[in-house]
Amino acid sequence: MSYNIMKIMKDPKTGKNVNVLLTDGLSQIWTINKLSEVTRIANMMEENSDSGHKYEVRGEPCKTPKTKKK
Repeated sequence: MSYNIMKIMKDPKTGKNVNVLLTDGLSQIWTINKLSEVTRIANMMEENSDSGHKYEVRGEPCKTPKTKKK
């Protein structure tokens, strides 16, 4: 299973949460295969956030199950 990191920010105008998936250097959603590694990175980023942003580990999106042929 692969994981990614969601950055959770508050919109200063509305106060609502804005969720942003982190990307790699090629503007692709950054995926990491080891849960321990992605958790370590998310915790480090949250500890170093001077704006109070939160970081959440997300699992790979659910895939739509294939329907059975009748």
